[in-house]
Amino acid sequence: MPSDSKIEISASLLRKLHRIHRQRADLAAQIERGPRQIKAGEALVAKADANLLSLKEALKKANLLSDDKQLQLKSREAQIDQLQTKLNTAASNREFNLLKEQIAADKQANSVLSDEILEAMDEIDGLETKLKDVTAELENQDNDQKNRITEVEAKTSELNSELARVNSELEESEKQIPGEVMVEYRRVIKAKGEEALAPVEDGSCGGCYQVLTTQYIDRLRLSVLIRCPTCNAFLYMPESTRV
Repeated sequence: MPSDSKIEISASLLRKLHRIHRQRADLAAQIERGPRQIKAGEALVAKADANLLSLKEALKKANLLSDDKQLQLKSREAQIDQLQTKLNTAASNREFNLLKEQIAADKQANSVLSDEILEAMDEIDGLETKLKDVTAELENQDNDQKNRITEVEAKTSELNSELARVNSELEESEKQIPGEVMVEYRRVIKAKGEEALAPVEDGSCGGCYQVLTTQYIDRLRLSVLIRCPTCNAFLYMPESTRV
């Protein structure tokens, strides 16, 4: 809209329109926040679930390793018993000494293996304790997500109702806009949203801070429709300004 336009529009209407558009933008932002909150909650649940699956797999491997070591221990103990029997029936000193050395080596190996089995059992105990904690964490995340969804759905319903009311108020208010500027108004609103309107603050555009000439200010005081020469916003005088 050129600055020499003679179209008049009240500052109170522009203030009201700006307030409504800001309300609409705020409500829309809150409505959009809901799905993001739910998605973030889904990520927390998925992470807790992944931790649980990983821990279960680690516990499974630890149990398999412990079982394998215990089988090895039993096998070696049986082997020692067999060697002990052969030792008692050794046909020569050389065979006796060889069997005795083998038995000593196997007992030493079994001692190491026993220590490893104890360590494996300690690890299993630790994993089982952690499994309880992670299971509880997943349950908490599941419950939190269910509550989150319920809260978001209820809040979204309220916000949509409020948005419908604000849209109705906007529709009524826009009926007061002069017909000759309606097309341009719609275009700028579509492009800039709430930033399509801006108050004059300390002689500058409240949207882009462009300093306005005295002529602009004077015409605004006379309720002449003026657009910011820089950001193209519809300008209006704040309610506190005396005309």
